[in-house]
Amino acid sequence: MQFFFEVLIGGLLAGVMYSLVALGFVLIYKASGVFNFAQGAMVFFAALTMVGFTELGAPFWLAVALALGAMIILAVLTERVVLRPLVNQPQNTLFMATIGLSFFVEGVAQMTWGAQVRALDLGIADEPIGWISEKTGMNISKFDLVASGIAAALVVVLAVFFNRTSTGRALRAVADDHQAALSIGISLQRIWVIVWIVAGFVALVTGMLWGARNGVQFALTFLALKALPVLILGGFESVAGAIVGGLIVGASEKLAEVYLAKYVGGGGIEPWFPYVLALLFLLVRPEGLFGEKHIDRV
Repeated sequence: MQFFFEVLIGGLLAGVMYSLVALGFVLIYKASGVFNFAQGAMVFFAALTMVGFTELGAPFWLAVALALGAMIILAVLTERVVLRPLVNQPQNTLFMATIGLSFFVEGVAQMTWGAQVRALDLGIADEPIGWISEKTGMNISKFDLVASGIAAALVVVLAVFFNRTSTGRALRAVADDHQAALSIGISLQRIWVIVWIVAGFVALVTGMLWGARNGVQFALTFLALKALPVLILGGFESVAGAIVGGLIVGASEKLAEVYLAKYVGGGGIEPWFPYVLALLFLLVRPEGLFGEKHIDRV
């Protein structure tokens, strides 16, 4: 049982990190109803920009501030150049625009800072917490615990933002119907800029945490694929769904690797098990645990 709980806790902590990835998608989806394919590229761009400024000699917090400024500029340009001309266009059109934006952002990031892998040190050691190991015999990573705490705090802040502020309510109105939101005086352009700035901030935090763990490299763009099972389980429109979906995916993939892998080819099922779980979940509840059911008249 001790080993079981060690695997379970490790999976839950990893799941909170997955939730952080999914949050960026939820933000954009709530504002436009479109899956933002460029979120992974934004994570890569933010982390690489932050590391790039540190290599130029900027102190850590100044580099973070400059990277956040770059994400704000990216948000404004995205609204002006990509989104504004596509107001009231079909969602598929917006989705294709985010695919193009993804390749553009990836190219700009590598053209500006180079494509080599960078190390990122946040000052958090990836080692077992001593007193927990001594008292329980379980090895819980200090980095995983701190990163999960940061992700959980960010989730709480965003949940309050969406549900308790006028901007959050306006954002949900824009997601429901662009024309109706415009008719009651909500500025579509302002809302989109705000939500892309927030998504950029989430991308920066995500990129720093995942970059510190795996290195700042092009592979960060594939975090978009890791978020898919989380979004399917939790729902594309729910901040709470992102955290619950992440916990389910994180715990299930670790437990499956330990207890089921020996029955399925001898191992290596952790990378693809969440997608099988999501596929099965689609058959039962396609809108996700916290998603809204849509009834279309025909």
